[in-house]
Amino acid sequence: MHLFSQVYFMDAQIWYAIFSTLFGGIYGAFRRLGEIRTLGMLRSRFQSLPAAFNDRLIPDEKSEPKKKGLRATFSRNLTQIPSNKEKEAARFAQLWNKIITSFREEDLINDREMNLLLVPYWADRQLEDIQWPPFLLASKIPIALDMAKDSNGKDRELRKRIEVDDYMSCAVRECYAQFKSIIRFLVQGKREQDVIEHIFSLVDKHIADDDLLREFKMSALPSLYDQFVRLIKYLLTNKAEDRDQVVILFQDMLEVVTRDIMEDHISSLVDSIHGGSGNEGMAAFEQQYQLFASSGAIIFPVDPVTDAWQEKIKRLDLLLTTKESAMDVPSNLEARRRISFFSNSLFMEMPTAPKVRNMLSFSVLTPYYTEEVLFSLKDLETPNEDGVSILFYLQKIFPDEWNNFLERVKCRNEEELRESDYLEEQLRLWASYRGQTLTKTVRGMMYYREALELQAFLDMAKDEDLMGGYKAVESSAEDQANGDRSLWAQCQAVADMKFTYVVSCQLYGIHKRSGDARAQDILRLMTTYPSLRVAYIDEVEEPTMDGSKKVNPKGYYSTLVKAVPKSKDSSEPAQSLDQVIYRIKLPGPAILGEGKPENQNHAIIFTRGEGLQTIDMNQDNYLEESLKMRNLLEEFLKKHDGVRTPTILGLREHIFTGSVSSLAWFMSNQETSFVTIGQRLLANPLKVRFHYGHPDVFERLFHLTRGGVSKASKVINLSEDIFAGFNSTLREGNVTHHEYIQVGKGRDVGLNQISMFEAKIANGNGEQTLSRDIYRLGHRFDFFRMLSCYFTTIGFYFSTLITVLTVYVFLYGRLYLVLSGLEEGLSTQPAIRDNKPLQVALASQSFVQIGFLMALPMLMEIGLERGFRTALSDFVLMQLQLAPVFFTFSLGTKTHYYGRTLLHGGAKYRPTGRGFVVFHAKFADNYRLYSRSHFVKGFELMILLLVYQIFGQSYRGAVAYILITISMWFMVGTWLFAPFLFNPSGFEWQKIVDDWTDWNKWISNRGGIGVPPEKSWESWWEEEQEHLDSSGKRGIIAEILLALRFFIYQYGLVYHLHITRKNKSVLVYGISWLVIFLILFVMKTVSVGRRKFSADFQLMFRLIKGMIFLTFVAILVTLIALPHMTIRDIIVCILAFMPTGWGMLLIAQACKRLVKRAGFWGSVRTLARGYEIVMGLLLFTPVAFLAWFPFVSEFQTRMLFNQAFSRGLQISRILGGHRKDRSSRSKE
Repeated sequence: MHLFSQVYFMDAQIWYAIFSTLFGGIYGAFRRLGEIRTLGMLRSRFQSLPAAFNDRLIPDEKSEPKKKGLRATFSRNLTQIPSNKEKEAARFAQLWNKIITSFREEDLINDREMNLLLVPYWADRQLEDIQWPPFLLASKIPIALDMAKDSNGKDRELRKRIEVDDYMSCAVRECYAQFKSIIRFLVQGKREQDVIEHIFSLVDKHIADDDLLREFKMSALPSLYDQFVRLIKYLLTNKAEDRDQVVILFQDMLEVVTRDIMEDHISSLVDSIHGGSGNEGMAAFEQQYQLFASSGAIIFPVDPVTDAWQEKIKRLDLLLTTKESAMDVPSNLEARRRISFFSNSLFMEMPTAPKVRNMLSFSVLTPYYTEEVLFSLKDLETPNEDGVSILFYLQKIFPDEWNNFLERVKCRNEEELRESDYLEEQLRLWASYRGQTLTKTVRGMMYYREALELQAFLDMAKDEDLMGGYKAVESSAEDQANGDRSLWAQCQAVADMKFTYVVSCQLYGIHKRSGDARAQDILRLMTTYPSLRVAYIDEVEEPTMDGSKKVNPKGYYSTLVKAVPKSKDSSEPAQSLDQVIYRIKLPGPAILGEGKPENQNHAIIFTRGEGLQTIDMNQDNYLEESLKMRNLLEEFLKKHDGVRTPTILGLREHIFTGSVSSLAWFMSNQETSFVTIGQRLLANPLKVRFHYGHPDVFERLFHLTRGGVSKASKVINLSEDIFAGFNSTLREGNVTHHEYIQVGKGRDVGLNQISMFEAKIANGNGEQTLSRDIYRLGHRFDFFRMLSCYFTTIGFYFSTLITVLTVYVFLYGRLYLVLSGLEEGLSTQPAIRDNKPLQVALASQSFVQIGFLMALPMLMEIGLERGFRTALSDFVLMQLQLAPVFFTFSLGTKTHYYGRTLLHGGAKYRPTGRGFVVFHAKFADNYRLYSRSHFVKGFELMILLLVYQIFGQSYRGAVAYILITISMWFMVGTWLFAPFLFNPSGFEWQKIVDDWTDWNKWISNRGGIGVPPEKSWESWWEEEQEHLDSSGKRGIIAEILLALRFFIYQYGLVYHLHITRKNKSVLVYGISWLVIFLILFVMKTVSVGRRKFSADFQLMFRLIKGMIFLTFVAILVTLIALPHMTIRDIIVCILAFMPTGWGMLLIAQACKRLVKRAGFWGSVRTLARGYEIVMGLLLFTPVAFLAWFPFVSEFQTRMLFNQAFSRGLQISRILGGHRKDRSSRSKE
């Protein structure tokens, strides 16, 4: 029966993994995911990008019905942009340039890359072609020049070769048009203009007649090119002292054109100038060097220099002089990923954008407690125990972004940044934008406002404003008179009407009063972003009317503040104060339940609009994604299932913390597959997507009138986010998932952080299993939705629990068969011995299967979005970096915390921290965290496997044993040693020595009131049993019954001792208990003696201890000598009695009150300490042994940080920090 249920649960989970992989992959392909995933693909599709921008991000001027559905997916053809649509090109330029500028401000690209990526802001109306970004046209002109020089008069062939490459054709046309435009602009003399116009008309005529190469000599073209490049350089510097050089350049250019290129056409040129002919004309023409020399002949220096002129010259310089191809622009991996995803998303199905005035308004809400707001200089520079500061770490992890930052602030090195307060502030911001800080989240969310301002400008701008550009309007806004509302002011007003951002800083009032730096940093954020609002709970003492009470009662207020607007009188110093907007009295303390949901609930009243996006403190947003928000909000108006409009719009996330350690990479891949392929399938066709995190957009009014977006009851609503989804679905809501827009999210990056996060999620699932919400959903869903709901929420954890329980049941069953002699009897029967299918089944152990098959959705998603070759190489690399070890270890975390919550409840929020983890976790830390969840269970399974090996080896082959138990040995090894394997510097000898000292100190420290668990084993041991205090009778009984399994060993093993000589009397079992009680009595005597006699009768106490030891040795020798007790018997006795002692400990802990009343609690604690020391030694010894060999540490660092090595980072330097510097300083 048990085997059947296990097969059912496991197989259903495995089949679900296969189904989600296939269906999610096909569905993702139909949604056009991964069509543009590399720069090469972006280049090939770039010509259809302006049309996609205008189609997706710009409201329709004429509303035409659009095709929808599957046919539209295949038939949609975004045509290349027609050259005469100036407005479309201008809109594309504004949007594209805003995105590229945001990349530069975020230091993802440098100045050169930005110039190569920008499109001209100011549309040049003389050009018929659209002006593509220079990164597409780079090196095209020098190549075309070489082709023209060597073309030998074959016009048609050259034209064909140039027109094969669209971008080369565009570059040639643009450069020629700009050459004409600049020369005509600079040349003002009448005679000079006549010459120039005649030359240009001649060239244009021959271009039209297709005989330019036959008529003119192209061998001199490179020298004309060189002179024109020099002219551009002079125009860039624009200095009056260069005027003579520019005149000579013009004369040289004219000479090259007339003498070398137009050799055969010189007479017609002379006629046009002088009207003469023959020798007389030639002589007059000799005086051409005087052309351009007169004072008004050319304009130089150019004055005034407009932004449009400067941009034109810079662009031309790039087109002419960039010799190498810009194939690797942008070089930053994050910039490439973002630009590829954004471009790809514009070809996906999404609603048409409304005008900003007509869009649904929305708010963003972020709960904040006490996390980092902005790194201080002290935070950045203080080294950890390895000598690594946060700043040093970030410089090594993001070397290109650090160099881009220095270039942006115009500094050569870090020292120059310390020269002014402004630069120090910039440094703090740069570092904070690369951590998981509130500053990063606020910047990301305020991109929504920036995007809306730009979109409002594009909606409202008249043609001349549009062609002039967004930058011109932005800069002229300050210059306009206050009476006339500028276009820019209107754009800002519309953006403020449509978007509100509230950060709920629960403790802001307390921080402000205590002078905490975080309050100052939050105030600075409000000053930087004037439309940011901060909500907090204000606690104030309110005196009573009659003054009778000695202690004034506290009053609680929900308060909303903003930064005081800057004074228009510039002479006043800048103020940094906040100003209360609303203050609402609360009936009592606001935080009654779980902290985070209560924090959201008190602030939700300050939000506005139809949509509400809940954003967590570890999230980020991007400007290009913000541009699609008004499209997304239109989804609220569509009936996706044909019946109801959505109440929650699900968004995908990008995990931005997967770039350094292998663990962060595994976690990132696992999480990415869940938030993409997993949720895609849950939303459609399964219709059981709930709310799993914080980028989703809620229909605000629907949820405000149905209990809010967060259930906040203590313990039961630990995973508050999913209950919002349950609530919405139960109240006939509809949850959808959209993949054309994404939000960044940080994840935990160290094993301890990841384990705490998984423990929190497993606890939350345990509470969900017990909740009435799941019960109601199960009752109301149809059969198929019920199954879908089960297997995608609590069912996954239940199946994991069943999987691990199966291993236990299998091994305890084998133990019974071995110790009872049944296995030996069965193995002699041919039917069992020759059962090949059974051997095959045993060989393919189920949880190895489940580990591999659960990776299938991950593979499919990577394949879909980054290519299947990448997916395969990633999968192989993950195996080499021991991903199976990590996933098997996390199996244990999920099982332990889910099972414990089911039995005893008492789930609690575990803060995981959002720091940078490249530091070494101490042995004692690892022991505290994994002792009960992994180590104890690992030792239990190891004893089972050892007993199975010892008593079964006589009649069973080695191959059969390996087939049956290899995967279980793998699980034991993983559960016992993974925390040390994935611990940076886990095998470094000096660290091992320090860890041992720390562990000894911790285990021997006495506990007591006020002693934290990190300082004393006793405090930790007491805290570890807290869940039993809140457990009911059923939980206690279950705990006692489960502990009884440890007595099986003793009962079975004492009859297999050589000393008992196959005596089956019950007396043998009785004597074994007598031995146990004797050992316990001796231990109790020693502990009592230590308390009573160690001070006054020191010598007597030591003599008694010596006598006990000698007696023990004498008994052992006697047993070996007389009844022939063997070494094997001693090992078997240890294997028999150790589990019994542990079982008694567990029962004593479950019956804590009774044991305390009986006065045995101190003895129980002493016994427990003994067990902990033994377990610690067993774990520590192999780790210390491996640390003797230096290559083990090298291998571990390479395995852990391969991602970083492949990006050329020196992790050893990060781990080593400034150790050399420190040692040299100490010598000094």
